[in-house]
Parts: sequence; C-alpha cells; structure tokens
Amino acid sequence: MTTPPEPQAIAERELCGLVNGLAQQIADHVRERAVTLGLTSAQATALREMTGPMTMRELAERMSCEPSNATFIVDKLEKQGLIERRAHPTDRRAKQLVLTPEGNALRERLLELLVQDSPLAGLTTQQQRALQDLLEQAIIRS
Repeated sequence: MTTPPEPQAIAERELCGLVNGLAQQIADHVRERAVTLGLTSAQATALREMTGPMTMRELAERMSCEPSNATFIVDKLEKQGLIERRAHPTDRRAKQLVLTPEGNALRERLLELLVQDSPLAGLTTQQQRALQDLLEQAIIRS
C-alpha cells in the first residue's frame, strides 16, 4: 500500500502547474501579438526588454537566454533597422545596443498590443503587484 502524498507536496504541485500555465498563456499572448507586427516571439521579447541602451549580456539576462541566442536575435533586429550596435561609453571592449527611431516606434506599438487582453488583465493593479511581490520572494529563496 502506498502512502498518500503530503498535503504540502500536493499544494506545491498545484501551484507549479498554475505558474506554468500562466507562463504558457503569457508566451502565447506574446507570440500572437508579435506575429501581427511581423516579429518572432523572441524578437518581441527583445524589443520589450530594451528599456534603454544595454549590452548584449544585459539583454540576454533580461530575456533569460544565453548571450549567443540574444546575438542571433539582435542580428535579425539590426538587419530590420530596429537596433544599432554602438561603442559602449565606458567599456571599449563592449558594444551597446540602442533602439533606432523605427525600433522605438515598433516597441511602443508592441507594448500597446501586449497590454491588450493580457493574461494578467483580469487582475487589478494591486493584485498584479501582490503577485509580483510573491513571485519575487519565491525566486529570491531559490
């Protein structure tokens, strides 16, 4: 006869399922919005994360990917005239990624689309902040 799982283990499994489900919904949402702008999901993620000039390593960290993957994505965005590589102002070994005016305009349009019917849209601002706080606490403990 097997022993039933501990209630804590059941709760954790269910919570993990919910977090994974939300992550999948968000990924699907980004993909759907990206396609309408002629972007891949990865390109849309890069544009979303480009909140200002940054290095490739910083962008890769924000995208939760390896720098080599970010480089591939940035190469495509650069060919589309959306991102430029410039000399870093304080580190002559590094390049800084900067959105072009066209890249800024597309990023603004993308952000508008991402908030429309977002999987998080059903939560109030206060609920979204509470969820963010809880997720940050869980990640910090890892």
